[in-house]
Amino acid sequence: MKKIIGYRKMLGVDEKAGLKELKTVYRNLMKEWHPDKFQDSSELEAAQEKSKKVIEAYHFLVSISPETHASSLEEYTNIITSSIIVDYNYKGANLQITYAEGNCYEYFDVPRSLYIKLVNADTPGRFARRHICGSFIYREISKATSIV
Repeated sequence: MKKIIGYRKMLGVDEKAGLKELKTVYRNLMKEWHPDKFQDSSELEAAQEKSKKVIEAYHFLVSISPETHASSLEEYTNIITSSIIVDYNYKGANLQITYAEGNCYEYFDVPRSLYIKLVNADTPGRFARRHICGSFIYREISKATSIV
């Protein structure tokens, strides 16, 4: 959650900011901090760092946006209900779950006690669907690729 709050603070938006507002704020910040505007080497380095952070914050906030989730809800529901969990990784209240198809999702602010219950569950997929997938802020980290 610290990451989410930090990114929102960096962009100056609140938790209710939609994709349109995020895009406007992002464009304005990039106009202000674009490295091409600066000639001095120290200012240029600072602008490059700031623009990298702004880009990272924007893409992260877009990935956890309710509008983004709504557009991919059918695919997400299909994956979590029909796919098998092949791996999960817990680090600092963030839980990453990888499914057999290759999709990987990151869930934020998952309590350690819930992670321990997931590890000890007879059916981790069912436990995750019931207690994690619909209850926590998430984002898709990687998508399954199909070979044609």
